[in-house]
Amino acid sequence: MQKKPNRFSSALLVAGLVALLSGCGTSLNHAPVEDRTAVKPSKPTGAPPSGSTASSSSAEAKPLPGAENAGKPGYYTVKPGDTLIRVALENGQGWRDLVKWNGLDNPNVIEVGQVLRVVPPGVDAASVSARPINSAKVESRPLDGKAPAASAPASSTAAASAASGSTAASAAAARTDDDDISWAWPTSGALIGSFDEARNNKGLDFSGKAGDPVLAAADGRVMYAGSGLRGYGHMVIIKHNAGYISAYAHNQALLVKEDQVVRKGQKIAEMGSSDADQVKLHFEIRRQTKLMDPAKLLPAR
Repeated sequence: MQKKPNRFSSALLVAGLVALLSGCGTSLNHAPVEDRTAVKPSKPTGAPPSGSTASSSSAEAKPLPGAENAGKPGYYTVKPGDTLIRVALENGQGWRDLVKWNGLDNPNVIEVGQVLRVVPPGVDAASVSARPINSAKVESRPLDGKAPAASAPASSTAAASAASGSTAASAAAARTDDDDISWAWPTSGALIGSFDEARNNKGLDFSGKAGDPVLAAADGRVMYAGSGLRGYGHMVIIKHNAGYISAYAHNQALLVKEDQVVRKGQKIAEMGSSDADQVKLHFEIRRQTKLMDPAKLLPAR
């Protein structure tokens, strides 16, 4: 008598399971993947994308700043790895000048392919590039820029000549494209590395002890003092006129600030080993975009 209820209960259980599985099978047949593949595109395949994708495409198509000047004299196209400080150094300019000339909102952000003006507005870049490069004349001149004292003039003509000479000396000091720079050695340390552009040694290397004085090689104005240029450590860059700049790298301490006027022989830093394998001073001179061999400009020791 007890087997009948068991068969009946089993039949009910089986029937319930079949119904349940049937319902589940119907649901799985309408899975989301199938629904998405069934939807037909509302636009032709070649239609332009909409929304954020469209704005992204238009942004990509927008030319980079200054692109119309690519390849022209006086302009520089940014390459991978460039920073504004490096571009300024390689073109003999101050980074703040590049910010102003190019209307940059953020000097820390420049794009590969962007074209930057690297000569002052109003300057004929073609004539600047074509100007021959002469060796700067070494002269003994007081640090105050005044002409050496002359003997008492024998006549009014001599006096006028002396006054004229003094005026000419002042005018020469004021000229921004003058090659007559009075150079001096930036340190008394021994020379341990010569200029060799082919081997990527862009200047002279001097040995010394940590803390040895680093001196300004000529009168000028500090255009950079910091450590933002990889491979140079703590560095000072001095602009001497429109043509020449000098750079002093690997210092342990910087004693001058940007825009500060310095005199030849003034202590501007202390020698160190920042970004270098030993204590040394790396010294460069550039005339506009051209690297110069400092040994050919410095006076004999």
